[in-house]
Amino acid sequence: MVARQFQLLLLAELLFYALSGGLLVSRSGWSGSDAVALALATFLGLRLILVLLTFALSRRGSSELPAAARLGAMPLLRMVATEYLAFLLLFVVVIPFERFWLDPDRLGHCAARRTPLLLIHGYQCNRGFWFWLRRKLEAAGWTVATHDLEPVYADIDRYAPGIARRIDEVLAATGAEQVILVAHSMGGLACRAYLRRHGGGKVARLLTLGTPHRGTRIASLGLGLNARQMRIGGAWLAELAAGEVLPPGSASIYGQQDNYVFPQPAASTLAGAEGIAMQGVGHVGMAVSPRTLAILLDVLER
Repeated sequence: MVARQFQLLLLAELLFYALSGGLLVSRSGWSGSDAVALALATFLGLRLILVLLTFALSRRGSSELPAAARLGAMPLLRMVATEYLAFLLLFVVVIPFERFWLDPDRLGHCAARRTPLLLIHGYQCNRGFWFWLRRKLEAAGWTVATHDLEPVYADIDRYAPGIARRIDEVLAATGAEQVILVAHSMGGLACRAYLRRHGGGKVARLLTLGTPHRGTRIASLGLGLNARQMRIGGAWLAELAAGEVLPPGSASIYGQQDNYVFPQPAASTLAGAEGIAMQGVGHVGMAVSPRTLAILLDVLER
């Protein structure tokens, strides 16, 4: 489980800080408060460096944006700050302890006009990614289900049977005939793998957020077979696209400044789906972005 993975990493990091802090206090004359302050600064600083590095890589690896899509200094700073805070919230607080933050899905018989949503997270995440968006979608009147992709570093095709089982569970619980798949990042590729194997009879639409439909340059830095499958020009992506037929009304929503999926918009282009660009939202920040929510709700209501 990805939650256990992050719990162990956090525990190992805290133990390292405790041991290092103890040495500083005992051998260098530091006070306990000084050691704690240094540990906290290191903890936060390392994560800030990681976020800044992803933006630096995306800037070097992206195509030149048209003038109308470029961000000024303040919107750019706001986007980076939001991405950093979202990264801390999700990967330090929510995803490692997802069972504490997210109740079981509240599924019941859908209203006649509503098709239930099934939310599929991306690489190295779990259903905790939808911590904010699930509540907002439910508040807008949608019946919302979530699903965990396991194992963490598997072949993306291995996620298709699990998605199929979850779709059947949602349909049985709601009385609906189809679901709308809403997926973030690699989750969109997992949904396409499901559609290739099982067809679209049970899927009304596929809506993806920041999915590397044609790969991303940062995939070469990832772990696992699924990361290798997301490399630009890879054989798996080519096979996935061959003869693909998507449900009508499908859409690829992507950030023009996405710091994990680039170059944009080429990386998120998906034949047979509407491409919808948004500005000023980072990859992880999509999980807590009112702009992403507004676009998603607009597409859902069409």
